[in-house]
Amino acid sequence: MTDDDTTQEVRHGEEEEEEEEEEAKDEAPVPEGFCVECRDQRVALYCEACAEEFCEVCFSMLHRTGNRQRHRTRNLLSDQELKSLHGRLGTKGILPTPNSNLSSSSSTTSSTATLKEDSEALEANEDQKPQASPVIISSGSSFGTWIAERSRYIPLRLNLRERRLLRLLEAALNVNEYTDKVDILHYGNKSQRMIAQIRDMCAVLSGLLVASDYKAGQDLIADNDFADNEEFFLTIFEIGRRHKVMNPEKMRSAYGKLMYLLQDSVIPEVQDALEMRCVQPLRTVHTFLEDRGALALLEDGHVMTATREITPEGKSRSVIQREIREKERAIELLARKYSKTANITPDEIRRCLYSIGDNHSFLRSNRDPCDRMIHYLTRHFNSSTPASPTRDLSIAYGKGGARLSHDHSSQWQYVHQTLSLWREIMHEMFHLWYQADEDLLDTRNPYRLRDTGQGLNRLQACPRVGRSIHRILHAAQKRCGSWIGSSVVHLGDRNVPNALMFIDKYNQVTRILGPLATCLTRLEAAEANSDAESSLRLFCQALVEAEWGEDSEEDPVTTVKLALLTDFFRYAFDGSGADNFYDAGSCIDGRLTSAWNWCSMVEKKVYYPVLLLTGFAGFDGGGFQ
Repeated sequence: MTDDDTTQEVRHGEEEEEEEEEEAKDEAPVPEGFCVECRDQRVALYCEACAEEFCEVCFSMLHRTGNRQRHRTRNLLSDQELKSLHGRLGTKGILPTPNSNLSSSSSTTSSTATLKEDSEALEANEDQKPQASPVIISSGSSFGTWIAERSRYIPLRLNLRERRLLRLLEAALNVNEYTDKVDILHYGNKSQRMIAQIRDMCAVLSGLLVASDYKAGQDLIADNDFADNEEFFLTIFEIGRRHKVMNPEKMRSAYGKLMYLLQDSVIPEVQDALEMRCVQPLRTVHTFLEDRGALALLEDGHVMTATREITPEGKSRSVIQREIREKERAIELLARKYSKTANITPDEIRRCLYSIGDNHSFLRSNRDPCDRMIHYLTRHFNSSTPASPTRDLSIAYGKGGARLSHDHSSQWQYVHQTLSLWREIMHEMFHLWYQADEDLLDTRNPYRLRDTGQGLNRLQACPRVGRSIHRILHAAQKRCGSWIGSSVVHLGDRNVPNALMFIDKYNQVTRILGPLATCLTRLEAAEANSDAESSLRLFCQALVEAEWGEDSEEDPVTTVKLALLTDFFRYAFDGSGADNFYDAGSCIDGRLTSAWNWCSMVEKKVYYPVLLLTGFAGFDGGGFQ
């Protein structure tokens, strides 16, 4: 029997096993009191036409359109329970958003005076227990309440010692070939391969520690037993996971190996053989402050000033310097204030405040590009009818590679809904990543190695991420009123095999929209400075004359900018990117697949040289020059 025959036989056996498992799952009785669709949420409604009980999210998803939306229902919850459920759907799945720009300089004068008064009061009575003064935000809740909830998922910034360990971990992962040796079709004992590879990884880490810090390495390998050094391996693996959440552009190849190694380490058989654990929960700002009895810090009114991001746009140098001084004064005030009343040092307080500031920076670089593209859509394109033939967003199946057919109004709604959904996903990315980490490393949630058509992948259910993304989608649909396209979310299937792939997929949103938003910003700067004969303006003028004729009355930079926006809003959301509607189309994940497909063909666009002149370097996260 040849190797190909052996491989085919193994795959055939795995497919039969998978079908049997799915049939057994479908035939398994639904737990009493739980939704018949998701089986993990409490029932809220009984559909008389379907004669089945659903949670509110699943019922809304399955009965959104057609005759199903007229099905009669019976409420299974009390008024108090229903009110609580609505609160969870509105606040837990999508946390309340604070004022859109946390770095805004509003109320600067009053905050300066308040900081000075508080500093004087603190010096007069430093032993007095601090009282938090909440800052009220636009949603009606305090900033302290919002940040206290969000801090549960904000990773703690690495300190100097942790950064040294991170370099060791990255070096070990760069020379490791874990997945090449484990994720293969083989008749041998897979658990033994996992154990051997994990031990090799631990041995490499121990050797690197000896090379970098002889005394610490000598203490680590004194007994030559990995189990006695469990705390070291727990710490170094957690540092790598936490660093990746804070910096999605880092460890782009090493992170997958790390998570798959840890995913195997929690298998009971492997963990028993290793005689140690390799996984501990991610350290967040909330858990760090909770361990030190300093959670009151998050409710303090000065946290907003101490953590806001200072941006230079539209500000003079004096304003920027004043904001920097206010921020530094607030940080020092909080550090002195709470180090007196809790088991925490001033440096640790600063570290927590900087971590919250990192959260705001993450939102600005990942969520704000979505807001800016929504702004361009609503500003330059009418939602009902096109302002001119060049601003018509309508697409037709088979034309220009499109696989959907939308008139202008439908396409405008489709793009607006998609960008709004991406915006909410980016806003909740820390929360989703935290849950993806839990799904991947759950001992009760095993994976199966399957050929998905793109090689062997680990298929694993994503219950926590699935619940959160459906809450986000449900809330987005309720806000939009009507929804264009499918509501299917691929998770734990052949398209998105596991939570790691889900996170990696939506990390691409910033890599797509970020360069476009930067390019459009530079085009707007050239557009505003119409008197300057810059190379960008001269090239835009030559391009307009060649492509649209000399009779164009618009500014050539404006013409090119609108051409770029029109092409993006049409063909980055046209259902392309696959040869069937299951892998692409109008489903939630297919919308991102279409955007990927558009990015792969951007070199063929007439405006591509303009992108290059604005510093465009690609959609791979490399950034601008």
